[in-house]
Amino acid sequence: MSKQKKLKPELASGFRDRKGNELILKDRLIEIIKRNFQLFGFEPLETPGFELSENIGKFLPDEDRPMAGVFGFKDEKDWISLRYDLTAPLARYVSENFDNLSKPFKRYQVGSVWRNEKPGPGRYREFTQIDADIVGTKSVSADADMCVLLVDTLNKCGLDKNEYLIKVSNRKLIQGLLEELKVTSDLKKLTAIRAADKLDRVGISGVKALLGKGRKDKSGDFTKGAGLTENQSEEIINFLKIDSFSKLGNLSSNLTFKEGISELNEILELTKLNKFADRIKFSSAVVRGIEYYTGAIFEANLLFKVKNKKGKEIEFGSVGGGGRYDDLISRFTQSIYPATGVSIGLDRLLYAITQKKMEKIKDNNPVVICVFDKKQMSQYNKLLTLLRSSNINSEIYCGDGSLKAQMKYADKRNAPAVILYGDNEIKSGIVTIKNLKLGKEASADLKTREDWTSSKTAQITAKVENLVDEIKKLL
Repeated sequence: MSKQKKLKPELASGFRDRKGNELILKDRLIEIIKRNFQLFGFEPLETPGFELSENIGKFLPDEDRPMAGVFGFKDEKDWISLRYDLTAPLARYVSENFDNLSKPFKRYQVGSVWRNEKPGPGRYREFTQIDADIVGTKSVSADADMCVLLVDTLNKCGLDKNEYLIKVSNRKLIQGLLEELKVTSDLKKLTAIRAADKLDRVGISGVKALLGKGRKDKSGDFTKGAGLTENQSEEIINFLKIDSFSKLGNLSSNLTFKEGISELNEILELTKLNKFADRIKFSSAVVRGIEYYTGAIFEANLLFKVKNKKGKEIEFGSVGGGGRYDDLISRFTQSIYPATGVSIGLDRLLYAITQKKMEKIKDNNPVVICVFDKKQMSQYNKLLTLLRSSNINSEIYCGDGSLKAQMKYADKRNAPAVILYGDNEIKSGIVTIKNLKLGKEASADLKTREDWTSSKTAQITAKVENLVDEIKKLL
């Protein structure tokens, strides 16, 4: 009889598990951001992970676009897809419930999104976004408020002023420029915009190639270009090199372009009222590759250096962005529901904070109460009740191991301390506390209860009634 083949425990490509302190910090960031979004008047919303494929639309860049870019399947008669962002589901929700919503409708949402794209180092197919959007207003002040929201949120997440910058622009600038350059094909316009959006990844020469015939990357993959002329490409490159808002005025007389300048100027004037106004700057290089943007666009960039997989120091780059999308919801209705919003990539922000070590995560692992005699479980539970009633994470060892095994368990859990409470301690009304933060190096050679109680390394004794105070000092 042949043995049944055992399953191999492994993750699907592009996905990962997480545990421990990384998740503690992630939860903390989520709470900080949610609280700040509420402070700005946004209310929470939750939508399903799956949406009808036709409802989430085709707005990602070509290489990420449904159906090639999303996970989906056919359910009876309908194609259903995992959402690739939180904006497309919002558009569906608003159009479905608009009559019952306050206008403007301000919502925030936290959730996983999925993209069926080629995974790589630091690039996963599932990640967490947290969005804030205002639906139902054309006011440029709403766009300005989004910029201020990004500034205030990054500040409250622990970033210093000199460590981030909110870069703002307007999609109408590059659209107007393309109109003036006589680029009439919608496909060419969109391909050119997406080429410009890759500036930080492929550089000027790469963008120029993508504006022209196309570009072959290091792996040999070829991306077809927009097919613009040499002159058209040069004009767009010159636009992307502009480093000052004051230099925009003479670049084009196109009405769409001028409208973009006017809206951008209003945003910059409004944000001057904020105490972090110097963190909001114009950048012609902000283009945003997603199709549905119609006006103001912005990106939150971290300016400090981190090491890439090759050990080279690079600027961290974007952790979020957004913009105005006045036409997205009109796919569902005859009415126009103008909207603006921002999205923060929580996993990238988490990684950045971890890299900078700005946040020392408080050790949330439990204090471990060792078991010398299972007949004394009632005594151990009394200690456990004392600790937990004082909001101290704690547990009684529940395995069958020796004292040495219990200490190894506590070490592996990164427990801050263990509590020794044997017959002698119980009779005397005292406990022995081993500070594992200070005494880990000594633990390997201590095998018996006598070894532990005779070793004074990082060890104190205390009356039972003083246990909580002593543990709090240690923590």
